[in-house]
Amino acid sequence: MIVVTGAAGFIGSCLVSRLNAAGCTSLILVDDFSDEIKNLNLKNKKYSSRIHRDDFVSWLEQYGKDVKVVFHIGARTDTTEFDIEIFNKLNLNYSKAVWNTCIKHSIPLVYASSAATYGLGEFGYEDEHSLVSKLVPLNPYGNSKNDFDKWVLLQNEAPPFWYGLKFFNVYGPNEFHKGRMASVIFHAVKQINENAEMKLFRSHKSEFKDGEQLRDFIYVKDVIEVCLFLYKKLPKSGLYNLGTGKCRSFLDLAKSTFKALAKPSAISFVDTPIDIRDKYQYFTEANMTKLKSVGYTNEFYSLENGITDYVQNYLICNKYY
Repeated sequence: MIVVTGAAGFIGSCLVSRLNAAGCTSLILVDDFSDEIKNLNLKNKKYSSRIHRDDFVSWLEQYGKDVKVVFHIGARTDTTEFDIEIFNKLNLNYSKAVWNTCIKHSIPLVYASSAATYGLGEFGYEDEHSLVSKLVPLNPYGNSKNDFDKWVLLQNEAPPFWYGLKFFNVYGPNEFHKGRMASVIFHAVKQINENAEMKLFRSHKSEFKDGEQLRDFIYVKDVIEVCLFLYKKLPKSGLYNLGTGKCRSFLDLAKSTFKALAKPSAISFVDTPIDIRDKYQYFTEANMTKLKSVGYTNEFYSLENGITDYVQNYLICNKYY
């Protein structure tokens, strides 16, 4: 059996789809399954059973001997949530329980960390373990991910193989349910279809022109290919960046979205909301040396190709992956 937590969510459901395509149907899906819109991500997918997230750790205690790998993708990912106790419960302590149970049954573990751990990038975007304790995330979500990474690195015992993936800006199908937290591309298509224009956040830093804030955008299909690579090859355990290694501007993203929709560009700017303005990353770019050093050779989707696939094959036709 293969376990996917956060299975009804964006990345988790895409991973389930890819596992199905590879012939894997003995899947245990873990989530709270209370959101009917989110559950549409699982329509037509094949799996053995669903386990509520509250029941999962006890289930794993009982049946862990039959589990080949746990993909722990589930987490509270709202960067505008400031209730630390929510993150302690769902991201930090829950992940500790999963980690310890994987040790007990010698189960390889692939878990979702985040580029939000890097904060403003004061120490760069290097996935070196020696830097983790120095990082200063910008919000409770980033703190919860970094707190777990720090805890992991202090443990004397570990699963036989483990990988903490620092996801950068992931976009792609199956994010209909995410609301404000959906990718800029998702919101752009909605804006363009409704108003024939797109609004980007204005820069509030003199060194960046409007729309020239830079992010490492990675297509979700690349994310799940890396997850499968780690499961199949079992290289050296540790934290790994998961971006493309090439930052791109929001203007590039906007122009590519208009092109994918075959519509003329019409871009304007609005102030970055006050509640996130002082916590807004103006530059991210993953150093991908470590992942490449353990044998990952696949080419990542370019921003243009990823947006074209996402917009034309999923968003326009309301299709799920």
